[in-house]
Amino acid sequence: MNRTFVFATALATGLAASSLLAQTTTHAPATARPAAPAAQAEVKPEAIPAKVAVIAFEQGVVATNEGQRAVLEIQKKYEPKKTAIDAQSAELDSLKKQYQALPTTISDEERASRLKSIDDKTKALQRDVEDAQNSYNTDVQEAYGKVAQKFGGTAVKYAQDHGFTLLLNIGGQQQLPTVLWWQRETDITQATIDAYNVASGVPAPPPQAPTAPRRAPAAAPHQ
Repeated sequence: MNRTFVFATALATGLAASSLLAQTTTHAPATARPAAPAAQAEVKPEAIPAKVAVIAFEQGVVATNEGQRAVLEIQKKYEPKKTAIDAQSAELDSLKKQYQALPTTISDEERASRLKSIDDKTKALQRDVEDAQNSYNTDVQEAYGKVAQKFGGTAVKYAQDHGFTLLLNIGGQQQLPTVLWWQRETDITQATIDAYNVASGVPAPPPQAPTAPRRAPAAAPHQ
């Protein structure tokens, strides 16, 4: 993926399931004494054998068939915009070369006019790139969030079904690693990806040919 279009955004990966308990209220007669509240049983923590699993959550979300399909669909959506930006960049490069090749006999007014045109087109190109980048990132973040929510549920279910007592994310962007070391056998990333692909029913996308990254527009020359 080129520098203009990046896949960047990390979302929360901790998922918790909760349930609501319906409560019914009865009104006792005025002469009746209110019933004493039932004593709540105290839940004490219990030491159990630990079985820890790790998962590269962000990488796993993107590696699912549904995640890959979402990225390809977004890239296809922005392909026309990318083509237009490439054309703007090519035109700007041509104008810069023409400016550099101007003869020394050209008037100062003509030279200043061409330089202003280059500056205006450079600013316009930078605005278009920034707008496309922001719009692209918004679509990617939204698509990632939808898959991440379901992928997190699959990861938790897999950990519970296989007797793990703790699930740690090793795929975050923290400056300090969450986990310093783990046994390879405890990594359930690929197993979760496989389970998610089966549950989603989304087929694997066809392989894509690699594309060369596009260079960012260079600064306009100055007199």
